[in-house]
Amino acid sequence: MTQQSNHKPLKNDRYLKALLRQPVDVTPVWMMRQAGRYLPEYKATRAQAGDFMSLCKNTELACEVTLQPLRRYPLDAAILFSDILTIPDAMGLGLYFETGEGPKFERPLSSMADVEKLPVPDPEQELGYVMDAVRAIRHALAGEVPLIGFSGSPWTLATYMVEGGSTKTFGKIKKMAFSDPAALHLLLDKLADSVILYLNAQVKAGAQSLMVFDTWGGVLSPAAYKEFSLRYMEKIVAGLIRENEGRKVPVTLFTKNGGQWLEAIAATGCDAVGLDWTTDIADAKARVGDKVAIQGNMDPCMLHAPAERIRQEVATILAGFGEGAGHVFNLGHGIHPDIDPEKAGIFINSVHKLSAQYHK
Repeated sequence: MTQQSNHKPLKNDRYLKALLRQPVDVTPVWMMRQAGRYLPEYKATRAQAGDFMSLCKNTELACEVTLQPLRRYPLDAAILFSDILTIPDAMGLGLYFETGEGPKFERPLSSMADVEKLPVPDPEQELGYVMDAVRAIRHALAGEVPLIGFSGSPWTLATYMVEGGSTKTFGKIKKMAFSDPAALHLLLDKLADSVILYLNAQVKAGAQSLMVFDTWGGVLSPAAYKEFSLRYMEKIVAGLIRENEGRKVPVTLFTKNGGQWLEAIAATGCDAVGLDWTTDIADAKARVGDKVAIQGNMDPCMLHAPAERIRQEVATILAGFGEGAGHVFNLGHGIHPDIDPEKAGIFINSVHKLSAQYHK
C-alpha cells in the first residue's frame, strides 16, 4: 500500500463512502457518459482531436473532456475519458469508427485459431495512452473529487470482437458460445486476464474506484449469463487491487438488463451493483442492499422532461432507496447526445437538494 505524496487528500469523498455504505451528507451523483456529445464544449474538443480514438489517445484532450462536466456541474466523481474497446484494439483487431454506425473491427474473430493468436496487452505499453490520461486527470483534479477507472466486461468485449461491431441479433457470438464453447471460454479467460492487468494499472496510475460495464450481459439466458459473463467478472473482482493510497478501491459491476441477477452479481465480491431503469430501486435494495451499494437508476430519456418532472423522478428514486448509506445516484445508462445540458444540471442539483433528508 503506497502513499503517494503528490496526491492531494480528497475534498469530496462522498462517492467513495457511499460505495462502501458509509454515512454521507447527501446522495452522491455522477452520470455515465457525462463527458460526451450532449456538451457543446465536448464537440468542440472532439473536432479539434479529429476523431474519437484520436481524442482518447491525446492525453491533454482526454483530460480536458473529463474535466468539462465538472466545470459545469457539482458532480461527485470524474470518470476517465476512454472507450470500452481499448483492450480489443490493443490486441490488434483493427478498431475503427464508421460515422453513425459505431465501432467496427477490421479483423473479427471466428475460430479457436484466431483466439489462440491473441496477445494479452501490457497496459503500460500498448495501453500506455490510457495510463497517461489517468495520471494527467488525477493530477488535474487536485483532490476535488475521486476518479473512476473502467473497463468493458469480457463478455461485452468478446461480443464486439466476434461480431466485428454492433449487432442486434448477437448471432455470431452466441453461435460460438453454443457450438464452440471452448473457443469462447479461452477468449473470455484472456480478456479477464487483460482486464485485471488493465484495471490494476489504472489504480496504480491514480484511479480511486473501478467500474466494469457489462453492456451485453442482459442478452443471455440465466444459465448462459452465469457461464459466459458473471463467471469472468467474478474472476476480475478477485484479481483487482482493492486498497491503494491508504483507502479502499471500490468496484462496481453493471450488467445492463441484469436486474433479475442482482443477487448473483452481489455475491461476486464487488462493492456495488449498477442498475438500469428497468428494475425498481426499492426492490433492488430489499434484495441486495445489506450486501452491496446500489448505483442508479433514472431513465436517461427522463432528461427530456420538463424540470418539475425531472425533480419528481429524482424524488421518487430517492424515496425508493430510502434512508441510509449505499446509494450512488446515476442514470440507468449513458446520457443521450441530444439532451439539453441545462436539464442535466437540474437532475444533478435535485439529487443533492432532495437527498439531504435521507442522511440525517
